[in-house]
Amino acid sequence: MTILDKILKQKKLEVRELKAIYSGHKTESSKKRVSLYNHFIHTENMSVIAEVKRASPSKGIINPDVDPVAQAKAYVTAGAGAISVLTDRQFFKGSMADLSAVAQAVDVPLLCKDFIIDEVQIDAAKDHGASIILLIAAALPETRLKELYKYAQSQQLDILFEVHNEEEAETALNIGANIIGINNRNLKTFEVDLAVTERVASLLQQTDCLFISESGIKTKEDVERVREAGAKGILVGETLMRSSNIQETMSEIRIPFSKVVE
Repeated sequence: MTILDKILKQKKLEVRELKAIYSGHKTESSKKRVSLYNHFIHTENMSVIAEVKRASPSKGIINPDVDPVAQAKAYVTAGAGAISVLTDRQFFKGSMADLSAVAQAVDVPLLCKDFIIDEVQIDAAKDHGASIILLIAAALPETRLKELYKYAQSQQLDILFEVHNEEEAETALNIGANIIGINNRNLKTFEVDLAVTERVASLLQQTDCLFISESGIKTKEDVERVREAGAKGILVGETLMRSSNIQETMSEIRIPFSKVVE
């Protein structure tokens, strides 16, 4: 059983529990956040989705004592264009409480980072302040992904559609995704390779998609590499969570897009 298989097995249990206890109330967030697509597509510098992340299956404990609100505020002050909050409990040590607290503290687009397999999780994400949800191509069949995508759209949420290879990118395009995250981490082995972004990006060059490179981005050189592949944004977790100077790290990775010399 792969790591992804283990996570999805746990998610099925969590969804069953959530359906039993979730009140189903719909709350309108007091903050109207701008669209992630519109926010990122026209920027002059690489946009950053900065992640609040205590732990991961591949790296273990990263920063167990982090104050999610203080971390998120530091990210925004340093120039983050959006915030991602890990809400998975068992494998990433996150919570919906983290998401809710961050939602009240920042105004930028806010991603609920979890393994979503059911509409009830989308409802919960919205009720806790998220403006973006994550759908992972490797987690579900295309028909189910399309149902969840349409449901999230009906809830006025943005969808970051995550892919890991060319076949999954085709699925994203078939569904109509306009924000595609290319994850450099293999979710079956959790190995990372930035060449994944370069390879999959070739399918997106002639589309209007906003594409985000995710995982394994540590240095300015890494950012330059995915920028050359066409990425308009990057999702960065561990590098920022381990940083002793968030402002400095953010300045290093928010590189400008190359300007054409006349």
